[in-house]
Amino acid sequence: MTNDIQIVFHSIDQTDALTEAVTKRIEKLSRFCDQIINGRVVLDSPHNHHHKGKVYSVSIEIHTPQIEVRVNQEQHDKQSHEDLYVAIRDAFNVAERQLRSVDKKHRATPIHELSAAELVGESVVESAAVDDEERDEAGEYAVA
Repeated sequence: MTNDIQIVFHSIDQTDALTEAVTKRIEKLSRFCDQIINGRVVLDSPHNHHHKGKVYSVSIEIHTPQIEVRVNQEQHDKQSHEDLYVAIRDAFNVAERQLRSVDKKHRATPIHELSAAELVGESVVESAAVDDEERDEAGEYAVA
């Protein structure tokens, strides 16, 4: 449930391709956490006077009921961040890892603790009712 995600461009021309790339990454994040309330993605091209190429930075803020995820990819020494799409990918990968860790911590019952009946779809209450019907008056199971 993604209500409001802002995409902000600083010192970068806004293009449909960049907007689409960020939107696809946001949709991918919503698969890991369906309770995203709002957020903000900032794409920036800071002034790099000591570098030959432009190194881009990406900042992400995502608000969920459990946690606020903040990612700030301002790694000016990374040559790979001369490509804006690589910088976007790296920042969203960090955000994805943070959302996955929150999901694991706040899961109601871990999968490995569920009984076989719950995994199949039967509830423990239903299986207990069947066991009571099979017992005879002496409290032992009737032999069929």
